[in-house]
Amino acid sequence: MTHTVREEVPPNVTPLLRNRDFVLLWQAAAVSGLGSNATSVAYPLLILALTGSPADAGLTGFIALLPQLLFQLPAGALVDRWNRRRTMIACDVLRGLAIGSVAAALLLHRLSLPHVLAVGFAEGTLTVCFRIAASAAVPNVVHPSQLAAALSRNEARARGAAMLGQPLGGLLFGLGRAVPFLFDAASYLWSLIGLLLIRREFQAERRARTVPLHRELTEGVRWLWHQPFLRTTTFLIAGSNLLFQALFLTVIVMARGRHGSAAAIGVMFGVAAVGGVLGSLVAPWVERRLSMRAVVIGANWAWAVLIPVLLVVRDPYLIGVVYALMCFVGPVWNVVVSAYQLAVTPDAIQGRVLGAVGLVAFGAIPLGSLVGGQLLAGLGAAATVWVLAAWMVLLAVTAAFSPSVRSAPALTGATAGAEEPEPTPAA
Repeated sequence: MTHTVREEVPPNVTPLLRNRDFVLLWQAAAVSGLGSNATSVAYPLLILALTGSPADAGLTGFIALLPQLLFQLPAGALVDRWNRRRTMIACDVLRGLAIGSVAAALLLHRLSLPHVLAVGFAEGTLTVCFRIAASAAVPNVVHPSQLAAALSRNEARARGAAMLGQPLGGLLFGLGRAVPFLFDAASYLWSLIGLLLIRREFQAERRARTVPLHRELTEGVRWLWHQPFLRTTTFLIAGSNLLFQALFLTVIVMARGRHGSAAAIGVMFGVAAVGGVLGSLVAPWVERRLSMRAVVIGANWAWAVLIPVLLVVRDPYLIGVVYALMCFVGPVWNVVVSAYQLAVTPDAIQGRVLGAVGLVAFGAIPLGSLVGGQLLAGLGAAATVWVLAAWMVLLAVTAAFSPSVRSAPALTGATAGAEEPEPTPAA
């Protein structure tokens, strides 16, 4: 069968805000995201307070995000085999226990860097499984005509969680080093309750699988490789993800160097997240009016122009404003490209395709944390910004001259074959 990227919403379809299961899923992820964003600011502040080393802070981010590189493909294959809702529930339970152990160790004055690294790696692994299952679930809880709108609301949720959670993380860290981690553990409990209340299945009916798991791991990679536009945009996303992870640590170091307090740094990222929320709100409007070619090329050039501006502003709050302009662009990109990818991917391999995309796109994030820490330690903040700006210009030029981007499929009426693939024959 074929999937149409954009459809008119039939009059008898339940609106998203009255779709009980979608709202529960949205609320669960919103609260969990609030806690995760609080600790995303608290982690580097904690490591900098314990060791005073930007390189250690970069190493912590690298280890926590390393599962994004290692486990995307196996997680995608398992999500396609397992019950997606039960997988998400198990991930919430284990993530809550892991982050709770950091809070307990802080309260007992027994926290060490290896403990933080171990928890970060475990939580990162579980987050990979949770994210793939949650993304694959969306087309099964909303009508196909509502997919772009649902993704827009999910983007707004993620950006809103950052807008509130990152300032909250700085504020809670100021109250006590363990407080943001206790809050994050409680957020996983809230998410767990929401998932337990959902009635709808998160996957279509599946046929029996006779192919060994290891034979399925590359199926999503093969499918993605034969989609030129998605293949190119996946590599572009990887390049920008590496950059923004390095930039995240860079702006923290810049703000601290300009006497920004922990609370001010949290507010700085909260201001930046406002741009993400606004971008999420306009994304459906853009999805209806601009071509995917215009979105991909325009987003990359907007980032390339904005990054050097960070060297001009000196106040942490103004840094947040510049960062907000960059964050405004991200949701538009995510909604347009992700709606196309989810629409044309068969549900039977949705997890594996998401895993393949994540292996490249999210696998670059831990490298960005490591590279950012090393650049800051070796070159300083200003030189690091110039290196990242040059990298972004290279990505923008690549997007502008890529044949697959320049001939990107139209959003309206774009279709792609989405037959469920035949199982890979066993050896």
